[in-house]
Amino acid sequence: GKGPSAFIPLGEILQEGGESSGRQLLEAFVSAGRVDNITMVMGLHPQYLSSFWKTQYLLLRMDGPLPYHKRHYIAIMAAARHQCSYLVGLHMGEFLQVGGNPAWLQGLHCAPQKLRNLNEINKLLAHRPWLITKEHIEALLKTGQDSWSLAELVQALVLLTHYHSLASFVFGCGINPEEEQDRGQSCRPPSPHTDSSTAPEDSMGGSGGKDDVQEVEVLMERMKLLQESQLEEEGVTQEEMATRFELEKTESLLVAPSDLAEHSLHSNVLCFVEDPEFGYKDFTRRGEQAPPTFRAQ
Repeated sequence: GKGPSAFIPLGEILQEGGESSGRQLLEAFVSAGRVDNITMVMGLHPQYLSSFWKTQYLLLRMDGPLPYHKRHYIAIMAAARHQCSYLVGLHMGEFLQVGGNPAWLQGLHCAPQKLRNLNEINKLLAHRPWLITKEHIEALLKTGQDSWSLAELVQALVLLTHYHSLASFVFGCGINPEEEQDRGQSCRPPSPHTDSSTAPEDSMGGSGGKDDVQEVEVLMERMKLLQESQLEEEGVTQEEMATRFELEKTESLLVAPSDLAEHSLHSNVLCFVEDPEFGYKDFTRRGEQAPPTFRAQ
């Protein structure tokens, strides 16, 4: 768990990443004065890191219609939508460094109305982008005190989608908090599992390491019964067996209720989210009319 990634040994990152992408890491350090954990992990793929770093630099630091502090605030909004506390904490620091108003970091309700107007399209882009229509764009461009120009909105939408995607990278690579974030305990990613050796006994509703072992034994017994039933039933396909196993696994006590993950989130993430219950919903259900899709080339 120590180092930039919870999944990749620190020695491997330093050896392979350092040898293959030294130039990119040096450029990152010169530009930002530091090398964050995302850059360290992505350094294992130097060509990808190079493209990513150029894109990130253009989005956040080069000329554009949006001032720098608003770019970082939009990044916070996008990351918070996916409950990515790592990126929220990272860009809260960047927001202050470029002169952002600290009061805005108290939550979305403290931000200007113009930024708050992005909430709806941020929510849809993050979870159900097929529901976006031209009316959502028109509402933001409508003439008024808090209206967006077309150039501003284009940059804002690119930032939103960029950080929605980057949140997936952070979770998928097990990116650990930066040292300064870890000291403040403000940016730990949400997790349905808790280390019983370090967590308080009531962190999982009173269950500890002993209960976890018992739950594993119960799950293994269910798997054994499923395998026996497969031998008894003829014509059972592998797909059907896989479906049965996934159902058993989901129903197992090993899968923590979603409210535990929500409670584990620090308020510095939830305060940037309106309508937190809104999430992904499958749009290809059989027997139901598919929602209209918004296509643009």
